[in-house]
Amino acid sequence: MTVLRLDQGFAWGTRSYVMGVLNLTPDSFSGDGLFAADDVVQASVDQAERFLAAGADILDLGGESTRPGADPVTARDEIGRVVPVIEAILRVQPDAILSIDTSKAAVASAALDAGAAIVNDVWAMTADPEMAGVVAGHGCPVVLMHNRSKPKAVVSDGRLGGWYVGAEYSHLMEDVTAGLDALITRAVDAGVSRSQIVLDPGIGFGKTITQNLALLNNLDALKRLGCPILIGPSRKSFIGHVLDVEPSDREEGTAAAVAIGIARGADIIRVHDVAAMARVARMTDAILRAPADGGGKAGSDDV
Repeated sequence: MTVLRLDQGFAWGTRSYVMGVLNLTPDSFSGDGLFAADDVVQASVDQAERFLAAGADILDLGGESTRPGADPVTARDEIGRVVPVIEAILRVQPDAILSIDTSKAAVASAALDAGAAIVNDVWAMTADPEMAGVVAGHGCPVVLMHNRSKPKAVVSDGRLGGWYVGAEYSHLMEDVTAGLDALITRAVDAGVSRSQIVLDPGIGFGKTITQNLALLNNLDALKRLGCPILIGPSRKSFIGHVLDVEPSDREEGTAAAVAIGIARGADIIRVHDVAAMARVARMTDAILRAPADGGGKAGSDDV
């Protein structure tokens, strides 16, 4: 099996990459779980093909909800949800880059063996002592998230959804940067190549509404760590609170978060509304990369 190399497969800094979310769960906070479909595998393949056609570069599959207050899922059940879908997608889209959203080593191993290329772990390989060995053994890319959420420190709102109570920080960006730096060191010490690490600041995971907003606005502080940055603001509760809207009505708020995130240095955006957010990313990229002199003489691109 060919190992995906981040330093070869992605041209960081030249454009933003889109990661589309495939929720193979019955209890997704965003309301887009595919588990309710009569044929989950076919529904997942259909969504995967739509996402790829709309501009997704990576598909992120998860068999256990990470929403605050979600019920845990056994590794066996999680594998049963994700592996058949991975295999089915790759049969029709053999070049698709698939990511497995899990914190369980057994699930990651099964997904990688089935053809997934990236491990996306919201606990940054700290929840399962075997995870680092799986990632190092496969040589695959891994997303390490900064996560100070406490499973029991959850506030629930019937309309806006649940959220984790914010953790205490002496200085938000310094603490998040130091935390991610420590996760990099831990991963490298376990045998993971630094060039295969992506960093996620953990929007919505152990941060208050204001901290989530500040994290997006100061994201460029993380660039000094030298790894690609992934953000996942899509449909999250901090958007709901700012705009007073439910998850299904957070597209504009997500678009604003995506645009600011890219402007502050995000390389990958993890989103539910792929078609719309891929357009937002392309437009943001075009603005950020426009030459200061406006391209010189007037030409055929004048509109």
